[in-house]
Amino acid sequence: MPRRLPPLNALRAFEAAARHLSFTKAADELAVTQAAISHQVKTLEEFLGIPLFRRLNRRLMLTDAGQAYFPPLRDALDKMDHATSTLYKEDDDHTVRVTALPSLAAKWLLPRLARFRTAHPDIDVMVSATDALIDFAKDNFDMALRFGSGRYPGLKVDTLMGDYNLPLCAPKLLAGEPPLTCPEDLKHHTLLHDDMAEVTAAANDWGAWLRAAGVSGVRASRGPAFSHTTMVLEAAKDGQGVALGRLSIALDDLAAGRLVSPFGPVIRSRFKYYMVSPPERAARPCVALFRQWLLQEAAGSGTDETSQSFLSDVLDPDPSSSQASEKGQVLDAH
Repeated sequence: MPRRLPPLNALRAFEAAARHLSFTKAADELAVTQAAISHQVKTLEEFLGIPLFRRLNRRLMLTDAGQAYFPPLRDALDKMDHATSTLYKEDDDHTVRVTALPSLAAKWLLPRLARFRTAHPDIDVMVSATDALIDFAKDNFDMALRFGSGRYPGLKVDTLMGDYNLPLCAPKLLAGEPPLTCPEDLKHHTLLHDDMAEVTAAANDWGAWLRAAGVSGVRASRGPAFSHTTMVLEAAKDGQGVALGRLSIALDDLAAGRLVSPFGPVIRSRFKYYMVSPPERAARPCVALFRQWLLQEAAGSGTDETSQSFLSDVLDPDPSSSQASEKGQVLDAH
């Protein structure tokens, strides 16, 4: 006869809540909300037809049925974890599965992966480019590269790098008709917008940038919007208008001269890029090795001569330049 088993998510929620005697701590461990834990436990209780917890004022206690159910369930989940870890151990030196934002994957990660393959030819890196937040409990990934506040409860989090937002355009626009020489000139040019869900920093918005630059008379909402960051940069390179982009994504195009930053200010993003992993997957040797390599790459992103020359020009321009004060200004996002 087929097994009559409760939903796995409900079992995991109950086991964590019973172990901690806290829905809040269980939620942090499983990287979900407290309401989700409560809902899953209620689902399990309805499936079994008996209460498993006594919900007291500021306290949580197991019922007799809950006390009887918890130990064998804990042992069963431990065995499942051990079996899964054994499979990972067998494949530990071969594959790292990473999910990343499409813009970061295309413009920052993929151009650098050849160096990792050269240094570690025995490790395969599988990259999935998506702007959707993945569920480590259901999706088979070892690591996610995310752009946000860095608050990811229950997961191992390492800061990859910070970022800056700045105007970007094709070189031909600088001397076009009309020329693009100061922020006020934007009223004569098309603004390109990044409409992607991954853009969560307020500074990566034309309205916020224009306020920081002290510019009036430019309607921030006008101009076409694109669903992917890479599309915005391609439109800017094609001379279709001026984009407001992240330095980390545009750095290679800037270094190659395909894009230029016509003027400042440069806005320091209040969000950063993070490497996020479940603790058990972060402990895999090949994942730890890839994490260390990413940190080294991020630390050296702007150290080559061409990129450093660009960064110095934007962040510390020639004091004799007539635009030095505005071009070199770096502001924090608000």
